[in-house]
Amino acid sequence: MTEATPKKHRRKAENEAFHKRCRIIFERVRPNLIEEHYGWYIAVEPDSGDYFIDADKEAASQKARQKHPNAIHFMFCLSETGATGRI
Repeated sequence: MTEATPKKHRRKAENEAFHKRCRIIFERVRPNLIEEHYGWYIAVEPDSGDYFIDADKEAASQKARQKHPNAIHFMFCLSETGATGRI
């Protein structure tokens, strides 16, 4: 096993924990937003609990960066699954 493997596993675990924290916020606010903003994007910043919505993915991301310039946010789509890409 190389040194990169433990780092890779640690990074994967950190990413999964980050996503889980964001998902909790998304699941909490989704019912209140989905009917009026279905298909819009929601950028979640988990440390503050803040979220930013817009019909445009980049605009939602920009709103998050404006308020939290040094924080990482996670992007969801306001839909049943929250997925942002195509299958």
